[in-house]
Amino acid sequence: MSTRTPGETFIGILSSQTAQDDIIDHFDLRRVYHCKFYTDARKILTAKTAIDEDKKSGIINISVTDRDPKLARDVAESYVEELDKLVNSLSTSSARREREFLEQRLKTIKSDLDASSVELSQFSSRNATMNPQSQGQALFESATRLQGELITAQSELSGLKAMYSDDNVRVREARARIDELQSQLRKMGGIGGKVDGADQKSDQLYPSIRELPILGVTYSDLSRQLAMQEGIYEILTKQYELAKVEEAKEIPTIKVLDEPQVSERKSSPHRSIIILVYILISAFAGIVWIAAVELWKMRHDSTSSSRV
Repeated sequence: MSTRTPGETFIGILSSQTAQDDIIDHFDLRRVYHCKFYTDARKILTAKTAIDEDKKSGIINISVTDRDPKLARDVAESYVEELDKLVNSLSTSSARREREFLEQRLKTIKSDLDASSVELSQFSSRNATMNPQSQGQALFESATRLQGELITAQSELSGLKAMYSDDNVRVREARARIDELQSQLRKMGGIGGKVDGADQKSDQLYPSIRELPILGVTYSDLSRQLAMQEGIYEILTKQYELAKVEEAKEIPTIKVLDEPQVSERKSSPHRSIIILVYILISAFAGIVWIAAVELWKMRHDSTSSSRV
């Protein structure tokens, strides 16, 4: 797009085949002009259209002539719409190229961001891992509490054994309590389990203390990748909006000074020409009429003389 001579550029766009074909299709001018091919419709449309520029003011004048004044107005208005559309689509400014590049990058980053989000959510769901650091702290606190309860239960069992036999109900309850606490501690510690595995066991609600460091590495990598892509996406989004603003500034603006109006008078033929033609036709018809009457009289007189 030439910014030094925008008027001449605009006139060239308006006279282009692309603009004319869009107008022809919009108003079905091939049917209106009774022609089969686009080439013939373009010739007629070009003959009916006048586009010129005022060199001093840079204002472009568009006038369309047609037997239907409303159609002429609509076609003139369509020229302005086509010009605005083509100017925006044909712009090759640096801001436009930057905007197109950022637009493609945003699509790629958005796709990667969605994939990372799905991967992290699936990993967390599969291993019951939301935040390994906070989960590890909570597990250590729970293990400490269970360890204290186990020591207390073992002390109670020792006291009960001193007073009762092994078949006593209280002794059996204390021993069952100790077994349950030891089982919970083994699950928390991951004793006897496969530490290298990442998948959560069916009977285990949370990962064990032994599994958390291994899961934490993968979780941290996925979280870091997701956070990095979120940051890139946010930065590119801001740059994309700025590029659209710069593109709008660089595109030549088109303002309509006078809206297309329906003509109040016929542009052709001129009234004086119509009157002159009408007078000539009337005079010729009068002469023909007089000559015919005289000729008829002469024939009538000659017929009468021959009878006498």
